[in-house]
Amino acid sequence: MSAPIQIGTDQSDRPVIIDVEELLATRLLVQGNSGSGKSHLLRRILEESAGIVQQVVIDPEGDFVTLADVFGHIVVDGAAYSAAELTRLAARIRQHRASVVLALDGLEIEAQMRCAALFLSALFDAPREQWFPALVVVDEAQMFAPAVAGEVSDEARRLSLAAMTNLMCRGRKRGLAGIVATQRLAKLAKNVAAEASNFLMGRTFLDIDMARAADLLGMERRQAEQIRDLARGEFLGLGPAISRRPVAVRIGAVRTGARVMVQKLAPPPTASPDALHALLHEDLHLDEAAPPAPPPAPMVPAADELLEQIAAVPLDAVEPVEQPQLFAPSQAEIDLAVDRILIDMAAEEGCTFQTPAKLFQDFSVRCRMQRLTAGHVDMATFRRRFAMAVAGVSDEPGGPWQDILRVAQPLADDLLAPFLVIARAAQQGLPCPDDDELARVYGTSSPGRIRRLIDHYERSGLIVVRTDFSGRRSVSIPELGLATEPLEA
Repeated sequence: MSAPIQIGTDQSDRPVIIDVEELLATRLLVQGNSGSGKSHLLRRILEESAGIVQQVVIDPEGDFVTLADVFGHIVVDGAAYSAAELTRLAARIRQHRASVVLALDGLEIEAQMRCAALFLSALFDAPREQWFPALVVVDEAQMFAPAVAGEVSDEARRLSLAAMTNLMCRGRKRGLAGIVATQRLAKLAKNVAAEASNFLMGRTFLDIDMARAADLLGMERRQAEQIRDLARGEFLGLGPAISRRPVAVRIGAVRTGARVMVQKLAPPPTASPDALHALLHEDLHLDEAAPPAPPPAPMVPAADELLEQIAAVPLDAVEPVEQPQLFAPSQAEIDLAVDRILIDMAAEEGCTFQTPAKLFQDFSVRCRMQRLTAGHVDMATFRRRFAMAVAGVSDEPGGPWQDILRVAQPLADDLLAPFLVIARAAQQGLPCPDDDELARVYGTSSPGRIRRLIDHYERSGLIVVRTDFSGRRSVSIPELGLATEPLEA
């Protein structure tokens, strides 16, 4: 089952789609400096997916409460309820699959962290029969999962960080898909950011944040400069739910807005200095003990009333989405997936001319997009297996290439691919590969380097080169008793 939503358009005005079902399994990280359009992006995702999946928004600034006006979200004022009442509310939210906004703007930062931790933990601890899929959006996530200790108490930081880690690391099998947004990656705890497989990176200026964003997007460091040039509302997206390659997206329009809008520039009043002085100092002598009555506070529903409101949400108000299965591949499946990735990379034109570091970075991104980790293959193993993929040779146990790989064992990884190409031709009775083919496999444009490489193979005792009187070259591998056919001059 697929549940696509459009979040915007790319540079060619083609729609950019997020697959909500895939997002439930792979999570999302949004990063961008203040004013880059993070909240607008989150609002677009929430609005477009409101009819598809349950939503829970942790809103430290009260920006998303307006979703209630159009989409029927229930607003929970975190400052108005006790810890026990919040726990009951969270339990009912999971039971009845109500979409809610937890507004924390009436609390200080430490109280916000405690309240969010309690709420998220209660969502996480729901009984198994209530593990329905839900998007859990956390704005300003660096407040709830800080990378370093701040001015809040250690206990509050520990509770909040544990709840955020549970959401991102273990929430998937409970149906909770985390979407975290942060102003700075460097301020967000790494174990929270690392669990996201989808990324939307907005404008940022600090080098450390640009470098981390570029690493997550699989870009070279010199390409990270383009992150600084993104306009407001423009993001670079990557991930299995968005795109296989980094794509630039301009976020589309939304139907709701923040409760408090930033005012545009307005000139100061034109009153004379004397008039302004009089206005500022008028009646300063009045009794300070009788301040004007404050405006009436808005009515906040009691906990029992809000619980009844949540229970009144019909269970069919949100279209059910099939719960994604936990992806737990076996070692054989991992090896097969890695082999496919290496074969795809080896088939790309000019791949051998790229640096090993760039190739390994590309490999890591592709693994992450298939919910694997590049940790299954380190850099040294990758270079050897990539050389085998370029040469069309596999290390399948009992396969036809085992003897060839045994003979090639002493070779350094960067010298392996051309020898394997020659050995494969010898085993299959094909003509000896020409210098151009060996140069392509080796990743060079110099014929002299190929001649020196063949000389090195021969001096090492791996091959014997024979050139007949008509100038045709053939190569034999004495240890295996194999030889290529002569190459036409």
